[in-house]
Amino acid sequence: MGGRSIAAGSMTLKGMVKHAIGSGRSVTYMPRPGDGAPRGVTLIPGDGIGPLVTRAVEQVMEAMHAPVYFERYEVHGDMKRVPEEVLESIRKNKVCLKGGLKTPVGGGVSSLNVQLRKELDLYASLVNCFNLPGLPTRHHNVDIVVIRENTEGEYSGLEHEVVPGVVESLKVMTKFCSERIAKYAFEYAYLNNRKTVTAVHKANIMKLADGLFLESCRQVATKYPSIRYNEIIVDNCCMQLVSKPERFDVMVTPNLYGNLVANTAAGIAGGTGVMPGGNVGGDHAVFEQGASAGNVGNEKLVEQKEANPVALLLSSAMMLRHLRFPSFADRLETAVKRVISEGKYMTKDLGGVSTTQEVVHAVIANLD
Repeated sequence: MGGRSIAAGSMTLKGMVKHAIGSGRSVTYMPRPGDGAPRGVTLIPGDGIGPLVTRAVEQVMEAMHAPVYFERYEVHGDMKRVPEEVLESIRKNKVCLKGGLKTPVGGGVSSLNVQLRKELDLYASLVNCFNLPGLPTRHHNVDIVVIRENTEGEYSGLEHEVVPGVVESLKVMTKFCSERIAKYAFEYAYLNNRKTVTAVHKANIMKLADGLFLESCRQVATKYPSIRYNEIIVDNCCMQLVSKPERFDVMVTPNLYGNLVANTAAGIAGGTGVMPGGNVGGDHAVFEQGASAGNVGNEKLVEQKEANPVALLLSSAMMLRHLRFPSFADRLETAVKRVISEGKYMTKDLGGVSTTQEVVHAVIANLD
């Protein structure tokens, strides 16, 4: 046909493909019978801006008539531990949405965020850091997924005072945990059409601990020949992130490095207020704002109701996909991206003056 249409008003093959993509319709999703039943989700509003942004999600879900209902529990970072009834709710529902929980600095008070991950064996933390059209940033074409081991490393919580003034803190690395996070990272890359997995380490200094992590990543990499695998030392990684972030695709890291790398990548791609994330294990998943820096906000943000709900809204889209409600996830994600692209309703952290509620109204107005 030489690129010409067969008759007046018909399309070339290329034109038909373009039309199909532009229509927003994918090949039919064929659910199993009963998949449309509403699913229970444990909701933890949390501290600081948490109640504001979780309420934003509730409003948008209600406006979409999404097939989820929330079981709300009050949990705060100054509690000694996560109440058992909350853990039971998550075990029953298998899915949780949470706002930030404030962790006291020092004083021997353990983090409830870490407790949740250990109690439910949420061994993989995932943060997706990407450019949003309409949000100006120094770098373009950033689309990084940071997959972080979530249960051991420096976060093992094994600390003691040997003698007054001398504290010993143990970093624990195991072959079992290193292998399973590597498997998760490669499986994620394979299932999401990602091309490269980069292992972040400090094995030049911590030869045994990080050496074990690297050895595990290398072994798993051999089972995924279609995915490129490379390694980078964590300090060089941070330098490369702020200079050439577009070179990274999927990154797999031990616990502490992943926290640093994810927050750095989030800052590069537009800020912690817009980056989604979640923690997942074999049986349960907890979705929350992806990057943790300042995730409970400050008192002024809470008083003026100017918290940015975008990160948690995008995290809830991830949750909907996890629950096998893909069309609802697409609608929510598309609406949020339209609001950011238009640039009319932006909170202070994105250079605007909008309140949380104004952003919520704008997202609802953009739902298809």
